[in-house]
Amino acid sequence: MQEPGSSVRPARRLPPLLGLRAFEAAAAHLSFQRAASELSVTPSAISHQVRALEDALGQPLFRRLTRQLVLTPAGHRLFDDLRMGFDLIEAGVDRLRRPAASKAVTLTTNTAFAARWVLPRMEAFRKACPDVELRLHAGDRLVDLARGDADIAIRSGRGEWPGLVTRELMRERYAPLCSPMLGLKRVADLPKHQLIHCDWQPHALAPAVWPRWFREAGIAPPRGRAMKSPGLSFSDETHAMLAALGGHGVALLSLTLAAEEIASGALVQPFGPALDTGSYFLAVAEGRENEPAIRAVWAWIAAQAVAG
Repeated sequence: MQEPGSSVRPARRLPPLLGLRAFEAAAAHLSFQRAASELSVTPSAISHQVRALEDALGQPLFRRLTRQLVLTPAGHRLFDDLRMGFDLIEAGVDRLRRPAASKAVTLTTNTAFAARWVLPRMEAFRKACPDVELRLHAGDRLVDLARGDADIAIRSGRGEWPGLVTRELMRERYAPLCSPMLGLKRVADLPKHQLIHCDWQPHALAPAVWPRWFREAGIAPPRGRAMKSPGLSFSDETHAMLAALGGHGVALLSLTLAAEEIASGALVQPFGPALDTGSYFLAVAEGRENEPAIRAVWAWIAAQAVAG
């Protein structure tokens, strides 16, 4: 086998590459005008380069009719060979670009899950996947994975999303949580305390809101300011949790996202019931699940969910 860079390799006998590119584009469009637009040159430049190529080959490649180009038999043969060759070159260049690009993975999830579950695990992720740059997109608006707005998502719901490959991570439940300084222990004492509200997105499967909690608890809801207080209504669950930690009232919070505060005793669950709001799922666009960097992030998140 000849070694790369060997000085004994004979020189390639090729016409100018510009002429070959101009001819391939003109043959694909059967138009000098459209070929010029594709290559960002003038139609006269395309015509000149094709004519120079025909002179170099010693035979015509097009029949030039009025407002029409027609490939000659020689032009057909050359076009087929060039198209295959340029396709191979393009694929080879793409393979070189893809590994570097694929090491950056954008993970999208809602703001509360990003803050309470993903960010505390980032140091562990860097140790587990040192070659992958994880870019975190936190927001409550769903992004289009199929369009490439993000590479992988953690979403809540039933996991039935067309065009996506999914895996259930964990069930999610919400329950009343508060600071132990409130001394709340009985449901009967709940009307004495301020309820903390948190907004849910319109597409939420089964939002954990106070009217639903009272229905499932079989308790008549309190009337007046406790059921709706603008001062203690938040658009972000993390802020609702901070209000509960500060002793400002009782909030319906995720038992998953508040696990650390519950374990430390900073928050307590004085009573039930806990509301089922569905599950968290991993999701990726079909056809991308086996990309190495995405597969590494997927496996790491799944392992973290199992570990709890």
